[in-house]
Amino acid sequence: MRCTRHRMMRWSLLAFGALLLSAALPLPAQEAETETQEQRDARMAWWREARFGMFIHWGLYAVPAGTWEGKQIGGIGEWIMHHAKIPVADYAALTREFNPVKFDADEWVSLAKAAGMKYIIITSKHHDGFAMFDSDATDYNIHDATPFKRDPLKELAAACERRGIRLGFYYSQAQDWHHPGGAAAGGHWDPAQDGDMDAYVRDIAVPQVRELLTNYGKIAVLWWDTPVDMTREQADTLVPLLALQPGIITNNRLGVYPGDTDTPEQFIPATGMGDRDWETCMTINDTWGYKSYDSNWKPAATLVRNLIDIASKGGNYLLNVGPTAEGVIPEPSVERLKAVGEWMAVNGEAIYATTASPFRQLGFGRCTRKGDTLYLHVFDRPEDGRLVLPLSSKVAGAHLLVAPDQALAVENSEQGVTIALPETLPDPVATVVVVQLDGEPEVILVPVRQGEGGALKLSAVDAEIVGGGARLEGEGEPNVGYWTNASDYVTWNAEIQRPGVFEITAAIACEPGSEGSVYAVGIAEQSWWGKVESTKSWKDYTTVTLGTVHIAQAGKITVTVKPVRKPGMAVMNLRSVTLTPVEP
Repeated sequence: MRCTRHRMMRWSLLAFGALLLSAALPLPAQEAETETQEQRDARMAWWREARFGMFIHWGLYAVPAGTWEGKQIGGIGEWIMHHAKIPVADYAALTREFNPVKFDADEWVSLAKAAGMKYIIITSKHHDGFAMFDSDATDYNIHDATPFKRDPLKELAAACERRGIRLGFYYSQAQDWHHPGGAAAGGHWDPAQDGDMDAYVRDIAVPQVRELLTNYGKIAVLWWDTPVDMTREQADTLVPLLALQPGIITNNRLGVYPGDTDTPEQFIPATGMGDRDWETCMTINDTWGYKSYDSNWKPAATLVRNLIDIASKGGNYLLNVGPTAEGVIPEPSVERLKAVGEWMAVNGEAIYATTASPFRQLGFGRCTRKGDTLYLHVFDRPEDGRLVLPLSSKVAGAHLLVAPDQALAVENSEQGVTIALPETLPDPVATVVVVQLDGEPEVILVPVRQGEGGALKLSAVDAEIVGGGARLEGEGEPNVGYWTNASDYVTWNAEIQRPGVFEITAAIACEPGSEGSVYAVGIAEQSWWGKVESTKSWKDYTTVTLGTVHIAQAGKITVTVKPVRKPGMAVMNLRSVTLTPVEP
């Protein structure tokens, strides 16, 4: 790295100033734990109302666009330097080719707004160490090292302010594959990367975060990423800088601090994240940073339903675009975002400022809520055209969101509320039905019932988890995980319509080294014990047989799984317990 004398002097003053700031400023409220719940709710209010934001991964990696020395490099585009083990000097030479003259901040912000997005998070510096802003901490930035000679973050900040979009910065605080001392997952591959991480944090990370929180107006979010090798002491030099932006929101990727939001990546939690604010970040194709040959684009309908699914669980959707080296957002992304925006223009009321569904599951789609108003997002119209809600609440009325003057027929019964749909729905992706309740929703707990063939499958998603540690996790078919407390247990309310003899099986996983737990399955006042054997990992499931149970009468039953002994880190991961009829 080469710096001019002028920049070296400014860099030294900046680093010295940052150290003084770190010593003088108190920890911000969200990290000092002095914030009341009322204050936190006020600070988080805009974010919880927004529900939808744009992630932008843009950097020097857009130049190779997934290809190095004529070979397509596997993995996500912004990790090409790491995956191809490109020497520091060779990768830095790409700066001579990086000239995004087609970049138009107003165009990007206009696209986000047209899509219905309320905020933008852009990569100010990714793991490759290249700053996408004019930084005095290093010449390795878009203003000084490229022919572009502009600061796109300053232009983006101005465009966001003009259009009423909030702006946040992604910053890789620990991994930096260019500057000596920066961390690298799996270790360095070029001696030029070796150095003192304390010095790196002091001379690069701290000054750059200070710049980002000082030079770009109001910054709504600081999105940390991958705390590889970062110590608490190093993180503690960064945290005080947050006080430069009162009210700023941070995520959970600084490492030693929980931040304000959890960040499930590329998946939607089965039932949300409990009391934590959370935000699923997801790509439109398979990569974050631009790859010229990645054409696996998600359909617009999938993006709309993802947004609905996330909002129905109380989360936000941070949907990514990866611009080209010319500064252009790929047309397939543009087309899909505009399609999402068309749906949001009609149905945004059912997304913005909503809270999570009061229901565990709905076979026809999802539900969002605003107080005593429910928004039913119908993905699949039932064959009989009737939506059944497990509610004992009184319903004041129901109508399609797009037809508020046309009331839908509503019936109340012991089984719940039934709403009659029209023969055809106006939107094949998701039609919204507005249900106005007379008071709070009172949900009827519907027991799990036998399926075709008489099997009773008790899935983790239907279980009540009792205790403070174990929780639902995973995508696809979720499981009860984080079962580190042996006093936690799970229980299901079920109903047998066809009694008989059933074989009891459980789908479990256990990482080697944590095996040996003993657990008891309780059914109809009887118990069966099992011992957990190891599988390949916490994600590799096996089905174990525990015995047979004779259920003589139809009716409701309770099934529990309780740990008896836990010698390892966790009891197990439990995906389901199934009762399968045994032929006489």
